Amino acid sequence: MIKKCWAILLLFFAFSNSAFSQEESANSILNNVYLKIQKANDYSASAHIKVDLPFLKMLPINAKVYFKKKDKFKVDSKSIAILPRQNFDQLTKMLADPTTFTAMVQAKDVIQNISVTIVSIIPLADTSDLILGRLWIDTQNDLVYKAQLTTKTNGTILTEYFYSSQSAYGLPDKIIFTVDIKKFKLPKSVTADINNTKPKEETKEKQGKITVVMSEYVINKGVSDDVFK
Repeated sequence: MIKKCWAILLLFFAFSNSAFSQEESANSILNNVYLKIQKANDYSASAHIKVDLPFLKMLPINAKVYFKKKDKFKVDSKSIAILPRQNFDQLTKMLADPTTFTAMVQAKDVIQNISVTIVSIIPLADTSDLILGRLWIDTQNDLVYKAQLTTKTNGTILTEYFYSSQSAYGLPDKIIFTVDIKKFKLPKSVTADINNTKPKEETKEKQGKITVVMSEYVINKGVSDDVFK
């Protein structure tokens, strides 16, 4: 009987240590990603945005993207730029404070011929818009290649990142958002235009895509605060 009790205790401690080690490893992976992203104190870039939603026909849009620490972000365009509310800087905000979420390593995978580690993130606060997050991370280069975020406001949004010229800063050259059509929120002006036209036909498609191609990055050269006014 005593031996059985010791065996149970040993299994319990082994499981607890494994879970703790896994969480510690996940936090270390996320912290390395955060440190890479932090190398860019500010940047501006050109963005070419293509919207492919079944109920909305739009020509591609050219925009200018600006970022400045700590959390200043702006998309400037002559047309309406439709992007998910989780902008390019949301990942930085989420990773900035590891005390606000629990992270666990889930599995291994291969994306774009690169071995990645899948890390799941669960927010600790009920007030968080994020319900569950999954990140596919290249731990050799500290780059996020895919993110799946399930939110209260916009449903599930899958984001794929492609890197080239600015991978040293963790900045992608292309981003593809796959959005939940029924829950994805459009700007009010776009919603009004749709409602004022003929009734929207029912579509069997459940997802839409928004592709953003980034170019002409200017990093750590200073961005004026006036840009964000």
